Amino acid sequence: MSRAERPPQTQILIENPSAGDGPALWRLARDGGGLDLNSPYTYLMWCRDFSATSVVARAGADTVGFITGYRRPDADDTLFVWQVAVDPAYRGQRIGVTMLMSIGDVMKRLGCQYMEATVTPDNEASAAMFASFARAHGAPLARSECFDSSLFPENHQPEDLIRIGPLYHGG
Repeated sequence: MSRAERPPQTQILIENPSAGDGPALWRLARDGGGLDLNSPYTYLMWCRDFSATSVVARAGADTVGFITGYRRPDADDTLFVWQVAVDPAYRGQRIGVTMLMSIGDVMKRLGCQYMEATVTPDNEASAAMFASFARAHGAPLARSECFDSSLFPENHQPEDLIRIGPLYHGG
């Protein structure tokens, strides 16, 4: 899509999702390209059960992006970012970074010191977004192997772990 075809920059509202956002998240994951698509039911449950650690981006009535995340059960100082999606028509407006900054605010409220995510080796856009977040917080970013491609039942690239932090010091 050329810049001329892109929607005009509009104010983007970032907020927590509700179960009613599940279908829009599923469509964004399906149509955005590059994400592993979960069942529609997964997105409904995610919006219900992990709303406090996830966000949606809205341009007016349209959901144009989302981040799903959760606090790791075995590491309550860590928030894991599961999926990040931005409608292709709205890319290039730093919506992903804005949503990630909002997740950073959630982390601070929860007392989380670390953010984790996995990315495939060729996903330069995601790697750049997480690096931007780390720089903005003056936090170190480490990248290491997490899941080798042989662990996946179908043809899938390996997933590298990105770990950012510690993020917040003091109250």
